[in-house]
Amino acid sequence: MKALRSLLVVLALALATSAYGQSPPPPQTPPNVSWSSLSSDQQRLLSRFSGQWDSLPPQRQQALANGSRRWLTMSPEQRDAARDRFQRWRALPPDRRAVLRQRWEQFHALPPERQQAVRENFRRFQRLPPARRQELREQWQRATPQQRQQMLERMRQQRAQRPRPQGYPRPRPPPPHRPF
Repeated sequence: MKALRSLLVVLALALATSAYGQSPPPPQTPPNVSWSSLSSDQQRLLSRFSGQWDSLPPQRQQALANGSRRWLTMSPEQRDAARDRFQRWRALPPDRRAVLRQRWEQFHALPPERQQAVRENFRRFQRLPPARRQELREQWQRATPQQRQQMLERMRQQRAQRPRPQGYPRPRPPPPHRPF
């Protein structure tokens, strides 16, 4: 499952990077989140940060506030699944976490429509039979960089040929390939 997600992220980012070979805009600093603006349930969840809340960077405050809000809306099963994912994350070697974090940042730097396309490609891949997914994973792993580039180009061409709903714009042709 982890290998599948990693493969999909790599494929999606490779497509996105070659199609949008631009550098992302500089990140905007979110405003500080005041402790008093958090609900009492959020404050209880984040109580270990209460004494240092004002000294946390605004991005960290925002992430904690958003995460606590999401946590409070989760079902017990969703919380268990989130705990499991967090434990798997913590078990990863630091270099692997760094690579995944970089890919996550690249994904979030994409325009919203490209993010949506990546998500849809992931869903489409998930709907494939397990044997087909494994076959595609192995095919990708065996491929040389040149073969991978050719595979990506075929995927782009197939996507461009798919019928689109009325009023849906055709994607622009990708710019020339730029190495990562």
